[in-house]
Amino acid sequence: MDDYGYAILDALVVDIDPARKVKDSMNQINAAKRLRAAAHYKAEADKIRQVKAAEATAEATYLSGVGVARQRQAIVDGLKNSVNDFQADVKGTSSSDVMDILLLTQYFDLLKDVGANTIYLRSGPDEVANLKADLHKSVKGGRRQSQSFF
Repeated sequence: MDDYGYAILDALVVDIDPARKVKDSMNQINAAKRLRAAAHYKAEADKIRQVKAAEATAEATYLSGVGVARQRQAIVDGLKNSVNDFQADVKGTSSSDVMDILLLTQYFDLLKDVGANTIYLRSGPDEVANLKADLHKSVKGGRRQSQSFF
């Protein structure tokens, strides 16, 4: 326009209406950017969640260990007091004698706890048949006794 003596300084564009394909492609570009950002934020949130869960597990394990250590320390203190009291009450006993008694007591407690939920069976090629025969005799004997009782 300089050839004609005019200079365009500014142009005010009020209403741009690009073609439908251009609008759709621009919308897709913006949507893809937002989806990418959302996926990034979601991955960061998952990462934070996993890290916090791992930290919580580590803290729980640590506290459990502290609890077990305190429990064992209390047991040791109790055993120490028991040994000292027993030695004071029963003259002529040594720490070794008291420890033998405590170990025997703990062994019996172990047997009681294991025996409460465990059945020991004999092993061998004929033992299943022997067990079946024993059960059969027990059931038959129980029936005879119940019939003779009434």
